[in-house]
Amino acid sequence: MDTDKLTIFIALTGIAVLLQAGVLVAIFVVLRKTSTKMEALATEVKTKVLPTIAQAEAMLTELRPQVETIAEQVKDSTTMIRNQVERVDATVNDVVDRTRLQIIRADELFTRTLDRVERTSDIVQRTVISPVRQVSGLMHGLTAGLEFLFAHRGRSNGGSRESRRPVPQDEMFI
Repeated sequence: MDTDKLTIFIALTGIAVLLQAGVLVAIFVVLRKTSTKMEALATEVKTKVLPTIAQAEAMLTELRPQVETIAEQVKDSTTMIRNQVERVDATVNDVVDRTRLQIIRADELFTRTLDRVERTSDIVQRTVISPVRQVSGLMHGLTAGLEFLFAHRGRSNGGSRESRRPVPQDEMFI
């Protein structure tokens, strides 16, 4: 019985070894096919991609000085523009400040002028118009008094009521 078991064990081991050998052969065949495909791909890369990379490298080598020149010019232009913007900003700020001062001065001048006009108007009112009104009132009073006196004198000399001339103030009250 032990020999039967040993024979079965050896047979199983042989089958396992043969199975392993088959798997290894299959792996070898697949690796061989993959290797040929990789070699074909590597050849294609060498023939197509590497020349393109070489051309790109050559173009970069040729364009590098031009790109550096452009970058330097952009840097210089940016510096000049920044300086000009700072100058314009300073000028605009100065103009705004000066304008603000001029507006304040004009406002003060206008205010002083209005104050002087008011004071002058008050002075003219007190020194010219009031005395003129007073003199005018006095003249009207004298005129009315004289007309009244002359009108009575004419009546007392035999004048009639119909011959009496109306006094301007009398007409206003009628």
